This record gives sequence, structure tokens and C-alpha cells, in this order.
Amino acid sequence: MPIKEKILIIEDQPQVIRLVSEVLRAVGYEVTASISSEVATEMIATERPALILLDIMFPRGPDGYELCRRIREYTDIPVIMLTAKARENDILRGFDAGADDYLTKPFNARELVARVRSVLRRARHSDEIITASFECRGLVINFARHSVAVDGKKINLTRTEYSLLRQLALNPNEVILHQDLLNAVWGEDYRDDIDYLRAYIRYLRLKLEKDPSNPEYIITSPGIGYMLACDR
Repeated sequence: MPIKEKILIIEDQPQVIRLVSEVLRAVGYEVTASISSEVATEMIATERPALILLDIMFPRGPDGYELCRRIREYTDIPVIMLTAKARENDILRGFDAGADDYLTKPFNARELVARVRSVLRRARHSDEIITASFECRGLVINFARHSVAVDGKKINLTRTEYSLLRQLALNPNEVILHQDLLNAVWGEDYRDDIDYLRAYIRYLRLKLEKDPSNPEYIITSPGIGYMLACDR
């Protein structure tokens, strides 16, 4: 019998924990939970989850952004942030803290399961060893080490940002359709979520480009898709 993947919920609302736990257990995951961000670090070490669902707001202790930053100091366990805020700046703040994805409350069971499966699938895929590296006008991607640098400076990317950049790098100087990028990086359930892709591209540019408003690497083909330009 296969070992169930364990998901840790860090959320201060017991009713949310109960509902999320029921949905995830029904599709085969093992679930554990904490209502306190203050004890979450110890739980992560003892429970060793495959994925963390992390609320942003807590009445006491560090908030979700700070806790995510602390988690990223010692582990690359994927993190999905649970938030009642849908503003782009709040979403980007979560990415900056190291989150791999986000879910805006209220969310339905189908969306929850789709996001969890997609992030876990990306995490398993990112563990595959690729021996080659990629260079593009100062941009260097070491696929074996999952490391990225621009002009010799290391760039810290989340799993999702890395997966998106990797997909572009596997097809340099070719425009990749929005739907194809969404399907390759996030999965079939995301094929029509172009705004979601746009937010990730924007933040990836903030990390890679000298002038994000005038990108040299990640080029937009309006209404079509994106391209990693390496022949300029």
C-alpha cells in the first residue's frame, strides 16, 4: 500500500481546519494541523509534511508571511498560503516570502484539491535530476542544483517561479502559449487562468530583469504568450 502524503495545516480557525481536513482525507491525504504559528516550526520538524497550507493572519505570534520566510530558511517544503486578500500586492508579498501558491478564501473543495495536487506534482517534478545547465546573456540556470544567477549574482526563486523559468528556458527564443505554460507548470486545471500566469511573470521579472518595465529576458507576445529571448 503506498504511503499517504502528509499535509500540515497551519490555521487559527478550527472550522477551516475541519473542512479542509475532511476534503483532503477524502481524496487520500494524511492531514495534521496546528492553530498556532508559534509552535508551527517545531511541528514541521516532527511531522515532516509533504506540503504546508499556511494561513496569513494569526492573532498572536508571527503572521503567515513571516512564518513562511522562517520556513524557507531551513526547508523547501512547498507552501500554499490561505488568504482572504486577493489583491495582487498581497499575493506577490506571499511569493516574496517563499510561498509556492495561494488560495483565496472562500474556496471550494475542487479548487483546494486541484491546487494541492498541482503543487505536489511540481515538487516531485523539481526533484528530478537534470545534468545540463543553461546560459543566456548573463542568466545561468543550473538544472541539477535548481540554482539561478544573473551576472554572477544568485537569484532566489520559489519552486513555482523556478518551474516557470525552467519551462521558458527549455524553449528559448520560442513564444510559448499562455495555455501551454499554465498546463506545463500548474496543470490542466489552470489552462485558462491567464491573470495568474501574468502575476508570476511580473514577479519573475522583478527578480531577473535590470528594468522589469523594459524586460530583456522574458518577452511578452501580446495576447499569445511569453518567450525567453536569448539571441539579442
